[in-house]
Amino acid sequence: MSRKRRTHPPDFKAKVALAAIKSDETFSELSRRYQINTNLIVKWE
Repeated sequence: MSRKRRTHPPDFKAKVALAAIKSDETFSELSRRYQINTNLIVKWE
């Protein structure tokens, strides 16, 4: 049984990207908080 890929809505991506740009937290902290891979944050930024 394969695992289905998660899709993220544009508003979620924007929220994460804005948090990354503000630099309040590191990418590691953001990825833990939003439960996504760090590479996604870099891609969306």
